[in-house]
Amino acid sequence: MPLLFSFSYLNADNNLNTFVAFILFSILASSIYIFNDLMDVEEDRGHPIKKNRPLASGKVSVRTGKLLILLLSIFSLTISFVFYTQLFIVLLVYFILNILYSIKLKHIAILDIFIIATGFVLRLFAGSAVTGIELSMWIIIMTFLLAIFLALAKRRDDVLLSLLGQETRKNIDGYNLEFVNAAMVLMAGVVVVSYIQYTISPEVILRLDTNYLYITSFFVILGVLRYMQITFVEQDSGSPTKVVIRDRFLKLTIIFWLLSFIGITKLI
Repeated sequence: MPLLFSFSYLNADNNLNTFVAFILFSILASSIYIFNDLMDVEEDRGHPIKKNRPLASGKVSVRTGKLLILLLSIFSLTISFVFYTQLFIVLLVYFILNILYSIKLKHIAILDIFIIATGFVLRLFAGSAVTGIELSMWIIIMTFLLAIFLALAKRRDDVLLSLLGQETRKNIDGYNLEFVNAAMVLMAGVVVVSYIQYTISPEVILRLDTNYLYITSFFVILGVLRYMQITFVEQDSGSPTKVVIRDRFLKLTIIFWLLSFIGITKLI
């Protein structure tokens, strides 16, 4: 994202450094996901979908899972410490925060989704650390808000399963359907307003040299409404990644947003 919004994606060094940071962050995040599944292995076995995960299903042993956690985390942190000191700090914060999340903090309602959202913000700082591109307050705020919106949609899916009498993880304690619905509507509005404020802010207009960036808000509103339709009408928001990958409407909306953003800032 720092490369995109600073238009530095044609810089070969920045591209290489960002790619390396992406790989190292992905490796470390993988160790966290394994650790989280290890902590929830018994609960996942009672979940209609998560019971098919490698640890819960028994396809991968607990011992192998523990070994992978060590190898992946040590590799990522060591390489980043040797070559990218600032990235190492970001990764270390992410690792510690998510270990605490997996052990205890995910069972504290509201705080859990804030930690999830913070993880996405830390990804921004990882990109900034290896490219030297300074992050604007807007990209941090909008990433954080959008991540909370998506995390709430994911929690809603678990709440629905619990209402149907299916066993789910304990991390839905403190949530009910009314609260999650209201919170999602609130966050959707805040995300849209924040993006519009970004597009019409004087510093962004001056930096990007265009008064027409607000036009891209059309696709942001369209995307948020479509995701809410999938969540509230189709009742399918368990995996934000899968939703975006399989939904043609959302994919086209994201593509047109990206094309309009680049087109307006580069051509108009």
